[in-house]
Amino acid sequence: MLYALICEDAPGSLDARMNARPAHLARLEALRDEGRLIVAGPMPAIDSPDPGPAGFFGSLVIAEFASQGDAERWLAEDPYVKAGVFARVSVRPYKKVLP
Repeated sequence: MLYALICEDAPGSLDARMNARPAHLARLEALRDEGRLIVAGPMPAIDSPDPGPAGFFGSLVIAEFASQGDAERWLAEDPYVKAGVFARVSVRPYKKVLP
């Protein structure tokens, strides 16, 4: 089943985000290579594709996992989580309709 991993950045976490980014992307690339990743990316804190020092509001990942528990465990091991980038995370079942 698909799950939406919705993560909100902690205030002042931009440096931690940038430092953990290579390891974070490597995990997402592994999901992609397994054919389980639907979409992933950050949500800029301002209306700009490059928010600069404003940083990011958070991140969204939609991917396939065997269960919600598996998705939660995967997220708990993410480098952004371990680096304290996120103030809040949630994992919700997701039903893709379009496209």
